[in-house]
Amino acid sequence: MKTKRLVKIEEYIHTKGSATLDELCDYFGVSKNTIRRDINIILQDGSIEKVYGGVKSVVNYGLTPFEHRNIVHATAKERIAQLAAAQINPGDFIFIDSGTTTRSIIDYLPNDINITVLTNNLDIMNACALHPNIALLSLGSHYKRETRSFVGLHMEAKLSQYNISKAFMAATAVSIHSGVTNSDLMEHEIKKNLVQIADEIFLLVDDSKFEKATLLTYMPLADVSTVVTNKPIDNTYRDFFEEQQIKLLIAE
Repeated sequence: MKTKRLVKIEEYIHTKGSATLDELCDYFGVSKNTIRRDINIILQDGSIEKVYGGVKSVVNYGLTPFEHRNIVHATAKERIAQLAAAQINPGDFIFIDSGTTTRSIIDYLPNDINITVLTNNLDIMNACALHPNIALLSLGSHYKRETRSFVGLHMEAKLSQYNISKAFMAATAVSIHSGVTNSDLMEHEIKKNLVQIADEIFLLVDDSKFEKATLLTYMPLADVSTVVTNKPIDNTYRDFFEEQQIKLLIAE
């Protein structure tokens, strides 16, 4: 319950932009001491900061409604999706994560490609339905309108039956210290389990996502096989990728 409360508190702060401690106490029905403890935990991830009498959002982009997020950095996201699609070969069994960057991958595939796609995103499902040679598998049991995706808990058993050759993952934020992070507890469950079974992990992130963090880390950055982004990255990250043998693809 505490983890869920932390997620809800962070979502509330990002949605409102800022909040007083008294406001948070009233909204979540907990004591000021409890709110202070929760805030101190969330502060460690760098997504919020303290202000007089309360807190304010530092990285609120990850919790913007899906239809608005799709507009932000739209050109960069399309270029990233196109480059990611070029990494898919006939016969691949791939997972495509829910996200405003990953959703366009299908648009850049050949019409006659033979692959199997596993996804929990409604837009990706609809795009796959237009390709007669794509075998489509779905995940999740509950539809989440904010992200246009299906989510669910306790996914380990279902996911363990799949042999995923390539996973194309989205993220709210990325950093060397905090890893690959997202802000939704239900989607976090799917992401965390999926990356453990995929042979290759492609992380699709535009340049605005680096050196930031949100509450939930679903994998260490070192576990990524390939990063697909839109601009040359900071030398700190380039050195880290070389050390960890992570391939970097830049869709300029």
